[in-house]
Amino acid sequence: MSLTNRTLARRTAASLAALLVALPLATADAKSLRWARSGDALTLDPHSQNEGPTHNLLHQIYDTLVWRHYKGDLKAGLATSWKITADPTVWEFKLRSGVKFHDGAAFDAEDVVFSFQRAMQQNADMKGLLTSVETVTKVDETTVHVKTKGPNPLLPNYLTNIYIMDKEWSEKNQTVNVQDFKAKGDNYAVRNANGTGPYVLVSREQDVKTELKRNDNFWGKGEYPVGATTISYLTIKSDATRLAALLSGEVDFVQDVPVQDIQRLEANKDLRVNYGPENRTIFLGMNVALPELTTSNVKGKNPFGDKRVRQALNMVVDREGIKRAVMRGQSVSAGVIAPPFVNGYTKELDALPKLDLTAAKKLLADAGYPQGFEVTLHCPNDRYINDERICQAVAAMMAKIDVKVNVLAQGKAKHFQLIQQNPPETEFFLLGWGVPTYDSHYIFSFLYNTRSGKLGTWNATGYSNPEIDKMIDSLTGETDEAKRNGTIAKIWNTLSDEAIYIPLHHQTLAYAMKKDWDIATSPQNSVLMKLFAPK
Repeated sequence: MSLTNRTLARRTAASLAALLVALPLATADAKSLRWARSGDALTLDPHSQNEGPTHNLLHQIYDTLVWRHYKGDLKAGLATSWKITADPTVWEFKLRSGVKFHDGAAFDAEDVVFSFQRAMQQNADMKGLLTSVETVTKVDETTVHVKTKGPNPLLPNYLTNIYIMDKEWSEKNQTVNVQDFKAKGDNYAVRNANGTGPYVLVSREQDVKTELKRNDNFWGKGEYPVGATTISYLTIKSDATRLAALLSGEVDFVQDVPVQDIQRLEANKDLRVNYGPENRTIFLGMNVALPELTTSNVKGKNPFGDKRVRQALNMVVDREGIKRAVMRGQSVSAGVIAPPFVNGYTKELDALPKLDLTAAKKLLADAGYPQGFEVTLHCPNDRYINDERICQAVAAMMAKIDVKVNVLAQGKAKHFQLIQQNPPETEFFLLGWGVPTYDSHYIFSFLYNTRSGKLGTWNATGYSNPEIDKMIDSLTGETDEAKRNGTIAKIWNTLSDEAIYIPLHHQTLAYAMKKDWDIATSPQNSVLMKLFAPK
């Protein structure tokens, strides 16, 4: 064994030993679940951050009016039914009776009204899901009316991650206002929770471990398996340590499986590996609006502001090479930042640009950069599958046309703050985007809309097109499906030509677990443990 490998082995063993001290001892109780992920939820505040791993944990604790099954269909949650009323701008939601919060308080319509209003606050990242909502009104204890600014036939699709809080609990604990995550704000709900969901929060140590216990008063008891009596939700950033914990039996379920280890896990008779496509695309974003890039050696102008530069970079990224060498075949190369699940996606949009170094160099020269330029690429190292390695591969590819990319990788909490700050504090970045609504509007409103208030909250590119903004806005009120889809197609045609983002791939998923569990992959990569029980 080489010195490097021996050192790595010792560090891995030491890290695993330290982790296992913190883990509960293995017992004969097969209903306990020790669940490991590479990154933790950013916060427990239900309306602060619209981010995948955050939703992943919150869905165990809180409920929504409607939720999406891993097979794709919408299901009744705290609402038992929903419909458009005689007024096409008003949705009526009938609420489930007899539901209790974890502290024993009764759930009713006031909690829904409060939660929607809280999720629409300025500091709430969830506000982008509710831009079409004008008012939320209690009709009676079990009926709520949601009035939109125009007819919105897709409103329920936007509610699958709008968690319902107890109004009285929030007022009692001075957490009426949403955590200001960008300003590193704090409140009681960041580390404490009181939902109606299948699991109750027992303890929380950010980026280490969250302990949950089964809610024996859960309204879905008997309807759903809710098979784990306790859950230890563990953050294990190191791939080697996370897999070692699974192989040693100290962890039952790993949600983020390193692609390079899949074959080894499949060969283990005591383990199960489940696969599935994810409703998420990984891509690069460029700040096109700045007059000058602060991380570039070019002064007085912004190379990204020239479409020819963006097109050149797009055609030197070898997506199939990333799929083969970095992702070990566990990705689908992408030509658009919309996954195939999404309304508005077409194979034509998803066609890959032709790799052409000669043409790319000419485009750079025509734009005034015959010697290339330098720029910093910000990248997370604990959010997406092989995220830092993807960035390193991209840097090597762009070097072929003399664009020097300096990769700066860090944890997702810091990385996302760079993107969400207004103005953004990154000029070139990696991001992944899932689409819980299964509709292109969700991509447009968050990633392309001019950043202003509730809109464009993840648009760190500076891109602003008033005509596109108007078309995006029209989508929430258009009831003619054919006309609406025509507008979506028109928007995509314009945006694809602009090349503000460089699509890399649609992510695929692999979950690994002990043989007595069979946890299906979810396109949202958000596991609802209420649906599973050990065999």
